[in-house]
Amino acid sequence: QVQLVESGGGLVQPGGSLRLSCVASGSISSFDAMRWYRQAPGKQREWVATITTGDTTNYADSVKGRFTISRDNAKNTLNLQMDSLKPEDTAVYRCKGVRGVFTYWGQGTQVTVSS
Repeated sequence: QVQLVESGGGLVQPGGSLRLSCVASGSISSFDAMRWYRQAPGKQREWVATITTGDTTNYADSVKGRFTISRDNAKNTLNLQMDSLKPEDTAVYRCKGVRGVFTYWGQGTQVTVSS
């Protein structure tokens, strides 16, 4: 059983930056893909970004050009660099790892963008 733990959330002003991390209890190099999702109050969960084992990345249109997903296999860590943050980016951000038919979720970290 792999555990994922996110960190790096917090309160930031519009236009600011945050870097989220998702640390796995085991190797992430065996994951087929890792993803970030977010969920704002009263809204459905939204996919944010994906990175594959080949380091192919994809982003939701709402964050493209502002967010960057990356992985550090040596540190078993998934990252999400978030720049030019907007109030509508406010949400709980969760990471997910996919390995075959298995999926693993972190507990989430709160990001609040407000002046």
